Amino acid sequence: MISQINFQKTKLILLKEKAVWVPILNSVFIADLHFGKASHFRKSGIPIPEPIHLEDLANLQSIIESYHPQHVYFLGDLFHSDWNGQWEVLNQFLGRFSQVSFHLVLGNHDILDSSFYTQSAFTVYKSPIELGDLMLSHEPMDVIPEQKINLCGHIHPGIRLVGKARQSIRLSCFYYKPNQLILPAFGRFTGLALIKPRSTDQVFGITNEKVIPILS
Repeated sequence: MISQINFQKTKLILLKEKAVWVPILNSVFIADLHFGKASHFRKSGIPIPEPIHLEDLANLQSIIESYHPQHVYFLGDLFHSDWNGQWEVLNQFLGRFSQVSFHLVLGNHDILDSSFYTQSAFTVYKSPIELGDLMLSHEPMDVIPEQKINLCGHIHPGIRLVGKARQSIRLSCFYYKPNQLILPAFGRFTGLALIKPRSTDQVFGITNEKVIPILS
């Protein structure tokens, strides 16, 4: 069973890889990769292994090879703050996919000098952009234009499920409010912010095998 959201004439397919596939736009949407974060921790003396980011790249490659998108949009926090050598690793990796156009809506952690972005694989946007029925931003928009749905990230949404024996599990999730879809953090080296959905919201939990509607 495919988990999806139908907004007007646009179908948004929620992927277990923590991304959204929109067939009508031939585009994939991803939020909060935070590539290079492990290197910053190692500079501070915390031994975080770099392969954690290689798993993220393998995940992205799998999505591109499965869906063959024309465009991939990163909804902010692509790279974690100051420059380190992983920026080159990321751009070399993306260079393998000459058939794909990569786009970046800048987030609060995307603070590299503009020259790095100019020489990168990305078309960069400093403010939210409109794409068909979608409004793309990093942080959730407070005011969403009429007849649009805001795709965003920043929050790293998660949900805590509690069983009858009081056992619990925390899952990344897609968090759908009226006219707004907050994507899970794509990067593995990120935390979760537990959400408190309202009755009008929908939550889709993510496991290794599938996306599960939890509240609707």
